[in-house]
Amino acid sequence: MKKKCLLVYSDYYPEISKSLVNGSIKILKKNKIKYDIKSVSGCFEIPQLINILLKKKKYNLCVVLGCIIKGQTPHFSLLSNSIIKSISYLSIKYECPIGFGIITSLNKKQATERSSFKKNKGVEATTAAISVLKNI
Repeated sequence: MKKKCLLVYSDYYPEISKSLVNGSIKILKKNKIKYDIKSVSGCFEIPQLINILLKKKKYNLCVVLGCIIKGQTPHFSLLSNSIIKSISYLSIKYECPIGFGIITSLNKKQATERSSFKKNKGVEATTAAISVLKNI
């Protein structure tokens, strides 16, 4: 079976997302994996979209990318927790490896560092998902 990846990212922080997406694409190309890219406004919408698209059975790999930065309210913790649980559930439901590259940070400086060339969570999430796929 040919490998195809669904790459979904939130463009709420475009400069961070762009770097994460570029890192992910680099790894997908290196591993000769075709991919479709979809973007959503915020991280909350990512599980909704991947649930709809994974139903179609076109993908055997998925990577989710984005950034949630802590603010002054509990929104950060509630959102992060909900998204992590949803994505984990969808990975099991569809038996599809999902690389989790959504940065959760205390400030924009941390997020920028985690999306940089040196330590790119897009690269890490894609590499992790591919490692699961290789064992199936």
